[in-house]
Amino acid sequence: MKALWEAADFLKRVQRELRFGELSRASLRLLRFEVRETAAECEWIARPPDPWDADIPAHIAHRNQTFQALRDAIAIRELIFETISGVNTAKLRVYRQSSSAAELIITGTVTREDKPPFRVSSIAMQAKLCGLHFTMNDGLLGALPPKEHKFGFASL
Repeated sequence: MKALWEAADFLKRVQRELRFGELSRASLRLLRFEVRETAAECEWIARPPDPWDADIPAHIAHRNQTFQALRDAIAIRELIFETISGVNTAKLRVYRQSSSAAELIITGTVTREDKPPFRVSSIAMQAKLCGLHFTMNDGLLGALPPKEHKFGFASL
C-alpha cells in the first residue's frame, strides 16, 4: 500500500509543482508512469514553445524550449526519488510533439546516486551528469535515433 500512496503522491506533485514551467506556461503532459519494485519508468511530452515567444528570434525561442525540457527532466528525476522511497533507478523518456508524430528527444536511466554537483551551472551538463542522453544543435534538442525507442511510443 505504501508504494501506491507514494506513486499517487508523485503524480499529485507533478501536477502541482510542474503545472507551469519557468519558460513555458504550457502544462506538462504525462504519458506513462510505472513503478516495479525498485525501478520506475516515466514518459511525457515536452512543453510546446510559449506563445509569448512568437515574436522573439527563433534561436532564442528554441533555446528556451530546450532549457525547459531539460529542467523538466531534472525536476521529474528529483520528484521520483523524493516521493518514492523504494525506487533506485528510473527510465525517463521525453518526446516532442511534431505535426505528424512524436520524436524522442531525451532519454536515460537515472539513479538515485547520480546527482550533479551544485557548482555546475549549465543545465545541459547537469542533465548529462544525471544520466540523461540527448543531442543539441544550435540550441534545439534533436530527435534521438530509433534504437532509443526500445520501450517508448515511437509515434503518438
